[in-house]
Amino acid sequence: QVRLVESGGGLVQAGGSLRLSCAASVTIFRPGAMGWYRQPPGKRRELVATITSGGSTNYADSVKGRFTISRDNAKNTVSLQMNSVRPEDTAVYYCTIAILGLDHWGQGTQVTVSS
Repeated sequence: QVRLVESGGGLVQAGGSLRLSCAASVTIFRPGAMGWYRQPPGKRRELVATITSGGSTNYADSVKGRFTISRDNAKNTVSLQMNSVRPEDTAVYYCTIAILGLDHWGQGTQVTVSS
């Protein structure tokens, strides 16, 4: 069974940077789209960014120009570089990787931005 493990979350001051990473527990043959979602306190889970197997990216308007998603197909990892973070970026962040058409999710990592 594939397990995704996120790392890099924590406490950061507003205006600072943080880098999240997500790695699969097994080697994945031809992984599909990868992405990051987040769930702010008391709110629904929402899209942050996605990246296709070909490298095309899509971002939520709220993070455009501040966050960058990237992937390493050889290592089956997906990362999220978060710059100029804001208190409203506080959330549990989840990574997802599509494998044979099925989305797999990580357990989530907490990001807290202090003002």
